[in-house]
Amino acid sequence: MTKLPIKYLPLLLFAMIAISSCKDKKDGNTESKEVPEQAATDTAANGVKTITFTDDQYKLSDIQTGAIESRNLSSIIKMTGIIDAEPGSVASVSAPLGGYIKTSGLLPGQQVKKGQLLATLENPEFISIQQQYLEGIGRLEYLEEEYKRQQELRAEDINATKTFQQVSSDLKVMKAKMSGLEQQMALIGISSSALRKSNSISRTANVYAPIAGYIKASNVNIGKYVASTDVLFEIMGTNDLHLALNAFEKDLGKIRTGQSVKFSLANENRYDRTAKVFLVGQAADNNKMIPVHGHFNKEPGLLPGMYVKALLEVGAEQQNAVPADALVQLDGADYIIVQTSQAKDGHTFQLIPVSKGIEQAGYIAIELPSTVDATQLKVVTKNAYTILSAIRNAEEEEE
Repeated sequence: MTKLPIKYLPLLLFAMIAISSCKDKKDGNTESKEVPEQAATDTAANGVKTITFTDDQYKLSDIQTGAIESRNLSSIIKMTGIIDAEPGSVASVSAPLGGYIKTSGLLPGQQVKKGQLLATLENPEFISIQQQYLEGIGRLEYLEEEYKRQQELRAEDINATKTFQQVSSDLKVMKAKMSGLEQQMALIGISSSALRKSNSISRTANVYAPIAGYIKASNVNIGKYVASTDVLFEIMGTNDLHLALNAFEKDLGKIRTGQSVKFSLANENRYDRTAKVFLVGQAADNNKMIPVHGHFNKEPGLLPGMYVKALLEVGAEQQNAVPADALVQLDGADYIIVQTSQAKDGHTFQLIPVSKGIEQAGYIAIELPSTVDATQLKVVTKNAYTILSAIRNAEEEEE
């Protein structure tokens, strides 16, 4: 026997219902059988949607029923965000004294090591600083010798106290000046010790990477003049990454540090990565969102800026639940279908409106009307939409 495709099942059921009705009317036996047309008419009168299947229709539909279960379901908070780097793993590189770029820039995405040469700059001020430093070396050596000589003379009370104090003051001033020049050269990437050895002035200075990571942005090209406030490079480290998520303001009271978060990348469907909340913001942004940060173990393939989806479980409670296949929709509202009677000559089903709750592990939490006793219901758990289609067809026939 050829198996009827499932998409034709509702039409077949409706045809069987109509045939049964016509036969009953022809035989004049409308009192001995509860026919679907009469059930639909009664439904329209009292506002309850019901339908009755014959035993053959019931078997053909392969309908299965079960009880409403009390399940321990966790409330889920959905969040979105990005993979972000810790503040210590982000660096903006600039040139403290400015200058003209003499080397080409690096490409975004290029990996760099800490201390790696990023760019070379040229500035006349570099020459002036080195010149002052070399001149200062000679002046400092003279003042140190003069200080020793005046100290000996003063010990023998040969020179005046004022003379010794003047030399001592000049020495301190020169040392301070040399220290300042050394710090200026350190800022622009010129080694004071190397300058002492070579005694050679350079018109260029180097810019080095302060951290290891990847070039996020490069704003340099040969010949470009950059000021001290300009950002030449942005470097993003990948060693210390975390989740930077956004939660709705209404969920703030449910989120705590230490809670587990399951997350996935934008192109993934499985939430098989985990993190732990370490920081919950206490102020909402302009979009009424609360920042939530989570730490996760280092995993390959995760880079700063990647979009992520996250789920946060915030506690479980016992709730009435049905399998996901038991919930149907009609005119934008959610329903379950229950079997109200079962006999050889007919199986009656009824739609009951419900409020849909959270969905977890194939089950959906539901809230029943206050007048309904959940323990007494026999819920259709398989092929519920077949019954719903038959109800719709019956209603269309009545119209």
